[in-house]
Amino acid sequence: MTTPNADGFYMPAEFEPHHGTVLVFPERPGSWGTDPSAAQAAFSAIAARLSRCEQVYMLVNDRTAAAAERMLPKTVKLLHIDTDDAWARDIAPTFVRNAAGEVRGISWQFNAWGGAYDGLYPDYANDDAAADAVCKALSLPCYDARPFVLEGGAIHTDGAGTLLVTEACLLSKGRNPELTKEQIEKKLADYLGIRKIIWLPHGIYQDETNEHIDNICAFTAPGEVVLAWCEDPGDPQYALSQADYDVLSRETDAEGRPLRITKLPVPHTPVCVTEAECSGYQFAAGEAVRTPGERLAASYVNFYFGNDCVLVPQFGGAYREDDIRACEILSRCVRNREIVPVPAREILLGGGNIHCITQQIVR
Repeated sequence: MTTPNADGFYMPAEFEPHHGTVLVFPERPGSWGTDPSAAQAAFSAIAARLSRCEQVYMLVNDRTAAAAERMLPKTVKLLHIDTDDAWARDIAPTFVRNAAGEVRGISWQFNAWGGAYDGLYPDYANDDAAADAVCKALSLPCYDARPFVLEGGAIHTDGAGTLLVTEACLLSKGRNPELTKEQIEKKLADYLGIRKIIWLPHGIYQDETNEHIDNICAFTAPGEVVLAWCEDPGDPQYALSQADYDVLSRETDAEGRPLRITKLPVPHTPVCVTEAECSGYQFAAGEAVRTPGERLAASYVNFYFGNDCVLVPQFGGAYREDDIRACEILSRCVRNREIVPVPAREILLGGGNIHCITQQIVR
């Protein structure tokens, strides 16, 4: 079977204009509670804002379709595709295009972020099949990258040959332990049209995805990145961010340019799940659980580029000043887009944030 790169396809940058965005309407009790209405409202608000500048597709099933139809703008297209949870970034296709503007999808193997080794839930067959189903619904060809295990949140590209990843994630024992680092690089080059991979050692502290890149570092323009930063030497995140900064400051992109690094501070104190919030979850057998006081992987780097906006997570309450500062910093990094602050604690309680629940469809 040929690969996207051999066929002339590559993954564009997220800051480039795209056709639309895929989301999944949330319902899993172990992520969104027995009453998922607050999470559904948060997802719907994001879909509504994006639908002003692009086509939004929402994956639903027989249980969620009526609520989605009631809560979403009529411009959002509902796709009836079963999933096990709502992390579109990781289960929807990675979309690639060629010089002629043709678009195709890639279906990676999905194993709930670690399979039998350290996966977050044991039943993920629907999630693993979702990428193929989305491509079929959109009438797009789809490359099958199996048995290579990967999630969309584990990769971030500048669209010009450079890819950001973390060693903590891509070299984790629950993904592709039979492959060497060099073999993983070859697979990514073959499927994404990549010429250079920058391996950061770490992601966000206690990120249950084995430290996805999309929570720690992202391109905002060619040669420019934002890095989640911690200003407290006593916080475990401090050393992780510093190690990543040391790598980025020595690296160049695929074009040989040094990287301009903007530090984007995480909330000044950890964002933790409360006892009341914990009481709302209902965990299935074999599913990872949450406990009161557990630190969540809060990061402002988990933003999303819409065609005319950047949706920035906001944690509210005691983090108001942190929220405002994050938007101000991103406003200096991003060109020609409105910075839109989005209340996102309800999404964070599920384990990720705005970038984690969205997947762009390129054009």
